[in-house]
Amino acid sequence: MSEPTEAELAFVDDLAVFFEHEGMPLIAGRVIGWLLICDPPEQSAAALAEVLQVSRSSIGSATRMLTPSGLVEGVRKRGHRQEYFRIAADGWSRMLERRYAQTTRFRQVTERGLTALEEASPERRERLENVHELYGFLETELPAMLDRWRNKEGKNTP
Repeated sequence: MSEPTEAELAFVDDLAVFFEHEGMPLIAGRVIGWLLICDPPEQSAAALAEVLQVSRSSIGSATRMLTPSGLVEGVRKRGHRQEYFRIAADGWSRMLERRYAQTTRFRQVTERGLTALEEASPERRERLENVHELYGFLETELPAMLDRWRNKEGKNTP
């Protein structure tokens, strides 16, 4: 493994800041950034800690947070005792599917809110109705958009 360039590290930090604005810890964003560009694509926790200049425990926390989403996966190599991490081939799609599931759950919550406000004035219900309609629309459209992506250029992965 070669040393990362300053431009590569700047990209990793830019990506980390982007994800931090999305509510993710900075180190998790840095792990994603490095895993997107590193060679080889699989990196041990020790290698991640060295390149990103953080503790192994920080890497452990970040990878534990990133693996349930399906974006990052841990893999074992024959003859190696340690686990390696990489961006899953369909990781971005799997991560988006999890977010889409949140869309349905949020729409269901807003539906219960509308039921609770059944007798309220239209003015009071308006804000909640707007968000409920938006999430109903997203619930229908987002999966279709992801299907179109998967079918584009043979990206049809399970």
